Amino acid sequence: MVTLPNVQSSNALIASALPPGLVAVFVGATNGIGATTLKQLAKHARQPRVYFVGRSQEAGELIAAECKALNSEGEYNFIRADTSLIRTVDDVCRDIKAKEKSVNLLFLSTGTLIFGTKTSEGLHYASVLVHYSRARFILNLLPLLQQATALRRVVSVFTGGKEGPVDTTDLQGWNVPMLAQRGHASSLVTLSLEVFAKKAPNVSFIHGFPGPVKSGIGRGTKGALMFTLKAVFTVRGLLVNMPVEECGERHLFLATSARYPAGTEGNVAPGVPLAGGVKVARGTDGNDGSGVYSIDQYGESAGPKVEELLAKMKKDGTEGKIWNNMEEEFKRIAGEAVV
Repeated sequence: MVTLPNVQSSNALIASALPPGLVAVFVGATNGIGATTLKQLAKHARQPRVYFVGRSQEAGELIAAECKALNSEGEYNFIRADTSLIRTVDDVCRDIKAKEKSVNLLFLSTGTLIFGTKTSEGLHYASVLVHYSRARFILNLLPLLQQATALRRVVSVFTGGKEGPVDTTDLQGWNVPMLAQRGHASSLVTLSLEVFAKKAPNVSFIHGFPGPVKSGIGRGTKGALMFTLKAVFTVRGLLVNMPVEECGERHLFLATSARYPAGTEGNVAPGVPLAGGVKVARGTDGNDGSGVYSIDQYGESAGPKVEELLAKMKKDGTEGKIWNNMEEEFKRIAGEAVV
């Protein structure tokens, strides 16, 4: 376990270890994990330039003001958008690419507990927010990430370490049983990151699991089952939830620490140097510092069981089917593979 003091010590070095003017893109940052991590970045980085995307203009303006109060030298640009639509994702990325030549950090934390709903583009709403939309952001912004110096990282917050079997006949998860949904979707996220790492070995990719923490993931859910689940989680959360501030600190550590370097040999942009006995993390292929990481709430890598499952799904063609399906959907919706 990476201790909280180790996390805090690393974060305190961001201003001296990383250059001023880091460019970060946060998707899903108007509440919960994205918002608290953004505030921690504002607190610790020098003159950060941030683009953060969400649906609520009111919440976006509030968070921008809070970040400005934490660090008046930073720029905090809110983009109001519904990222469940691939065409909207493309519009957001075009806007960012018109203003920036490089991006240091892409932080993705959108999610929902709404299942069985189809977007206007014909995709499963729950699967879009966790898989397709996030992958589209990565695909579109990957050239800018590759151009960055000092830090080149993607953090996708979902259920790292909880990967499970994938139903390749139902990748969007329309009919995947509820108890199997987490493992199915988790593997989609991790295996997609594996492909991105092959295309951009100088960028590091992290699939993180925040553990129990207060967030807005249950917004918009309906029905007796969801009402009961939210009530249970609320009561349980009073006992086991990680404090929101600690969650933000730990995710900023994921986003900036050299514990999670890119897989390129001789990586020149690993992040904040390691200290206090903290070592380079083991990647999803079982090797230290290999560029893709499936991480729990305490900064530790997934174990051999997950590594073996991922290796099996790469070998049996599951990874390729996930990628091909994603490309087909992007071309169907947007008419092009990337913007």
